[in-house]
Amino acid sequence: MLTDEEAAALAAIDEAALGRTLMELIAVPSVTGSAAESELQHQLAGRLEWLGLEVDLWSMDLPALRAHPGFPGMEVPREEAWGLVGTTQDGGDGPTLILQGHVDVVPPGDPEAWGDGDPFVPRVTGDVVHGRGACDMKAGLAAHLAALTAIRTAGIRLRGRVAAHFVVGEEDGGIGAFGTLERGHRGDACVIAEPTGSTLITANAGALTFRLAVPGRAAHGSAREQGVSAVDAYLPLHRALAALETERNRNPSPLLAEYPIPYALSVGTVRAGDWASSVPDLLVAEGRLGVRLDEDPAEARADLERCVAEACAADPWLRDHPATVTWPGGRFASGRLPEGHPLPDVVGAAHTDATGAPPPRRRGATYGSDLRHYTGAGIPTLQFGPGDIEVAHSPREQVSLRETVAVARTMVLTVLRTVGTK
Repeated sequence: MLTDEEAAALAAIDEAALGRTLMELIAVPSVTGSAAESELQHQLAGRLEWLGLEVDLWSMDLPALRAHPGFPGMEVPREEAWGLVGTTQDGGDGPTLILQGHVDVVPPGDPEAWGDGDPFVPRVTGDVVHGRGACDMKAGLAAHLAALTAIRTAGIRLRGRVAAHFVVGEEDGGIGAFGTLERGHRGDACVIAEPTGSTLITANAGALTFRLAVPGRAAHGSAREQGVSAVDAYLPLHRALAALETERNRNPSPLLAEYPIPYALSVGTVRAGDWASSVPDLLVAEGRLGVRLDEDPAEARADLERCVAEACAADPWLRDHPATVTWPGGRFASGRLPEGHPLPDVVGAAHTDATGAPPPRRRGATYGSDLRHYTGAGIPTLQFGPGDIEVAHSPREQVSLRETVAVARTMVLTVLRTVGTK
């Protein structure tokens, strides 16, 4: 049964306005590290101010954050990063619930892959909205805003507080969440609106970016026997990395057992040579190493470095000319909600009561996210949001408006039941 306040807040959700908000958010091309990323933060600050929240909008001290021992890394050049937190002001002695979401999106890639459309001009087909950032994660932001708006419209006074953490840079390491927590913003629990496909994500694997530099010996292509191709030298390392992936994926956590490869190790780029008729004397390969649940990232790094060293020692050329391993870019540790915490029960019951659907099942995710920043700071956190991660980062990116509304309704009840009312 819903309370009168809960029923009033649900009735106050403006589905048409939610859809317009989603379109407006997608239309801002807030690619990670771009000026539009900062532009969107300022736009969202205005929305939070209109809702009557106390807004903290600040320019992050990037040099200080880079020097911090816990700096999560970055993969794009960045001249600025804006933090944004909006907090309800009518709370008293109740707990604080964080509604978190990232404003940045990945680049759209090949424009032709999007057909005749601009990836930042949202297109609606029935109930589905297409566009870059539709599910990852502009729909989640729109759902959070709709929930906050409905609670305000219904005139409900909260016993605790709600804090909207809208962050930059999630896609390349999480500088926004890291900087927000370093500024001192905290809460008693957190829901991140990543696309979870109607499930509750209570744990994330991690991911580290590695770079291999494999030496060769240059020679004219017509006398290739005088040289050593760095491409050929790389091949035993590639086989060794494949074997390492198999080894690291034995006996995964039950939260990740449904995935064929819970902790994927993949090489994403390979660059070698500078002339077609020359034997290449250097190959550089970059990839991502999955970090197991509860594994120290330093142990994961040591695992890959040991694998490379052993493969080099077993190869006649690499034994005397070993490949080197470095770790550029983002560093995603794993993270998980503490066992037995009530937050999944609260969100699950809220989803059922708000939509009539069965409680969402719980699982882990194979990708890194901001969840590990919040759990690392001692804030119980889960992910629940509209959309399917399988279409994120692709020209098929889309989200259902009905699902976005369902998440907004779920968040309304989650807020009221977590922070309480006066």
